[in-house]
Order: sequence, then C-alpha cells, then structure tokens
Amino acid sequence: MAWYLVEIRYVQEKLADVRPRHRAYISDHAAQGNVAVAGPLADDTGGLVLWQADDEAALTKLIDNDPYYLEGVVAERSVREFRPTLGAWVS
Repeated sequence: MAWYLVEIRYVQEKLADVRPRHRAYISDHAAQGNVAVAGPLADDTGGLVLWQADDEAALTKLIDNDPYYLEGVVAERSVREFRPTLGAWVS
C-alpha cells in the first residue's frame, strides 16, 4: 500500500451542488481506512485528499469515481506519491 496526495482545483459553478455527494464518497472511504485526511483549501479554490491505495492504477479508479470528477467539478488534478515518516498518526 502507498499513500498519495491528490490536489484538485474546483469548477466553482458546480461545486455547491456536488459537494454533499463528494463528502459522502470521501467519508465512506475514510471509514474504510483509504482516506487519512481530506478537506478544502482555506480560499475554497480547491482541496486535498491523502489517499491510501495498492498502487497508482488503483488510486486512479478511486478518484475517477469521486462525484467531483464524475460531475465535472475537477478543473485540474495532481497526484503525487507521499511517504509519511514523522507525525502523530505515523506508526
């Protein structure tokens, strides 16, 4: 399993309508242990999610099924593998 930092930039016009479905999707994955932390940036132009997946192909399936992606809220997306080494939640 690997960790991935996914950052998106929003299409503002679609954000409010889709946000409840996106949050439910992310909450389900957080409950399954696939999402460590998620949330919008302070200026609400985009957001970050720290995902865990077997590999980048598995991650792509997960993030391509997010309502934000499916319903056109994602204007731009970046994915980078992340290796947590220090912190309160790192074992």
